[in-house]
Amino acid sequence: MANRRDTTRRVTISDIAKRAGVSKGAVSLALNDRPGVSDETRKRILAIVKELGWSPNRAARALSAARAGACGLILARPARILALEPFFVELISGIESELSERSVALTIQLVHDVEQEIAVYRRWWAERRVDGILMVDLRTEDPRVSELCRLGLPAVIVGGPLQDHALPAAWHDEAPIVADIVNYLARLGHTKIARVAGLGEFVHTATRTAAFLAVAAELGLAAEVVETDFAPESGARATRKLLSKPEPPSAIVYDSDLLAVTGLGVAHQMGFSVPEDLSIVAWDDSLMCGVVHPPLTAVTRDIPAYGGAATRLLLAAIEGESPEDVETRRAELMPRGSTGPAPMTLSASTQRTGAD
Repeated sequence: MANRRDTTRRVTISDIAKRAGVSKGAVSLALNDRPGVSDETRKRILAIVKELGWSPNRAARALSAARAGACGLILARPARILALEPFFVELISGIESELSERSVALTIQLVHDVEQEIAVYRRWWAERRVDGILMVDLRTEDPRVSELCRLGLPAVIVGGPLQDHALPAAWHDEAPIVADIVNYLARLGHTKIARVAGLGEFVHTATRTAAFLAVAAELGLAAEVVETDFAPESGARATRKLLSKPEPPSAIVYDSDLLAVTGLGVAHQMGFSVPEDLSIVAWDDSLMCGVVHPPLTAVTRDIPAYGGAATRLLLAAIEGESPEDVETRRAELMPRGSTGPAPMTLSASTQRTGAD
């Protein structure tokens, strides 16, 4: 089990009052910018708060029993991609199922990058906008973790795990399902396989890629990984690149259902028959996977339950508990019509270049 630092120690009203030589009531008035103390006393109190490394608003919140009645979720993803991603819709449904029972709101904001995300964390905590944070898209070297700990803002990681991380996490082991996929394709006779991955800085992407390459090597398969930013256009480019090779792969595993559906369309445009010429596997089953032709073999997991487990951890952290990591149920492979035996021969002569 990963070790986490104790981040619960905060400045109390007594600490500040003792240092300033005033009453606890005077400190509360100064921190909340209310009348009742002189300007000189207010300045002295705020200087002490700054010396201790706490912003006035954040200190006021730490000294107050009031709750915002809301949890936060920030997504550093383009809005146009999120609109097409069933994963986040299902994750949010699981989060809401837990929060709604307790009349707690969910505050969601989209940002461009991690730096903006951290800035929003600081503002939300200073303004008492949220009581805790659900952090997604964990990165291998993630500055958000240390910043959330520094702020003292209750938070839970949705994903992982990382060694010696300072925040509790809800996660599931993705390496075994990757092994299942590669072994499944090998049993079908595929010897040259590829993976169209997401962003390599994400922990889940790195975990899947490492497992994909390791299992392929153990089985003596030729394997290649092409990274994307999860956008449909990136998936299309990656698929065209792979299928334009003199000896293209006979199977491609995609890191999302959206990437897989896009890849299926490109394969058809280029004259490949699925699954006769090319087998396709999608990560995260969805309605899209079932309505295309042929329906896509996919990795299926209970995403709402995943979101619910993370939310229960967060609610416990907000109550002052120190919850342990929770490992949720692992994913399973759902074979459908997009996968089949490897073709006897597959070369560039079978291809027809399709339109972009």
